[in-house]
Amino acid sequence: MPSSVPPTKPYIEFEDVSKAFVDNRVLDHVSFYVMPGETLCILGRSGVGKSVSLHHIMGFLKPDEGRVIVAFEDITDYSEPQLEEVRKKVTMVFQNGALFDSLTVGENVAFPLRERRDLREEQIFQIIDGLLEMVGVKEMRDLLPSDLSTGMKRSVAIARALAAQPECVLYDEPTTMVDPLMAQLLGDLIKKLKFQLHLTSIVVTHDMRLAKKLADRVVFLQEGKAIFFGTYQELERSSQPIVQEFLELDELKLGV
Repeated sequence: MPSSVPPTKPYIEFEDVSKAFVDNRVLDHVSFYVMPGETLCILGRSGVGKSVSLHHIMGFLKPDEGRVIVAFEDITDYSEPQLEEVRKKVTMVFQNGALFDSLTVGENVAFPLRERRDLREEQIFQIIDGLLEMVGVKEMRDLLPSDLSTGMKRSVAIARALAAQPECVLYDEPTTMVDPLMAQLLGDLIKKLKFQLHLTSIVVTHDMRLAKKLADRVVFLQEGKAIFFGTYQELERSSQPIVQEFLELDELKLGV
């Protein structure tokens, strides 16, 4: 009889994680995992703890209860210097892009490369060009972030995240506030990077089409609890009313 045990350990795992801010219990005994090289999508309405989950993975927040495993390490009680080491492997693309306004696109992407101090300038320029080409914005290298659309800023932010050569990238609402075509391009890019670079990824989103395109597994958060954890195909068969509401709303949008 085949074993149901995964072939390797999860790259990221939440073990019974709870977090409250004063009386607001944002995460309530939440458990899920991401295997190496997989993409997990975290779904749910606004304010259900999706971004808070990412902040736990980055070590910006610590759980009140439970354990957080990142890059195969239990980081729950890590100090800031220990977390800095983990953040060399796991990086985050923030919703606003978090680019440096005074630096050009190329200089933004060069920032993590220059911090390494082991590359010559010509090597840095080659890597910048390669990364910007990979995300489809090479011709924008000399522009400032203020010259870019929201979607283009996200692409540059992804290039900058990749410059750090991470094992895992966290994306916070990558398709929010961009037009449908740009949303499709960003989804295609995240999928391409997963296969080309064998990245482990977590995507926080309320965009069901994006989740369907990207997810190996989905965790659906509702009122602080993980009410579903499984594949997208299993999600479509879920009897949870809020899950069905999400799926039906997306079908309505597609029909417009």
